[in-house]
Amino acid sequence: MPLRICFVCLGNICRSPMAAVVLRSMAADEGLDVDVDSAGTGSWHLGSGMNPSAQAVLARRGYDSNGHVARQFRPADFAMHDLVVGLDRHNVADLNRLAPSPEEAAKVRLLREFDPALPAADRPDAGAGDRDVPDPYGGSDHEFDEALDLIIAACRGLLSDLTAGSGR
Repeated sequence: MPLRICFVCLGNICRSPMAAVVLRSMAADEGLDVDVDSAGTGSWHLGSGMNPSAQAVLARRGYDSNGHVARQFRPADFAMHDLVVGLDRHNVADLNRLAPSPEEAAKVRLLREFDPALPAADRPDAGAGDRDVPDPYGGSDHEFDEALDLIIAACRGLLSDLTAGSGR
């Protein structure tokens, strides 16, 4: 059975679907059997496609982003995923509140925890805000590029953990 991962942001039209596209592509390149999904904590964009700026930045980098439909993360989703990855600390807090049990809450992680360029979370120089992927919604192409750079770096770290079998 493949490892099941869900990326979660606020509206599920920018960051979390971008992360899903990136990790899905990286895992396929490595021949890793991973089921990658995404969702949002909010309901504003239910049924919408990916934000056009998010699609454009992915396309410029060679990723295929077709077929995304925004959905909302529900408590029942915990049972369907082995790892639930928030894109910022507010998403993680929302997910922890939604978790039906401590075991389900233990599945929640912050994406940039996997970025090997960042200090370990328990080090004094590890700033909490530095671990967020900023929401580029309504922002410039540059802001979408920056968000994608952070997502790619963290997904590389996550993929490294997955291929090493650590499940971190």
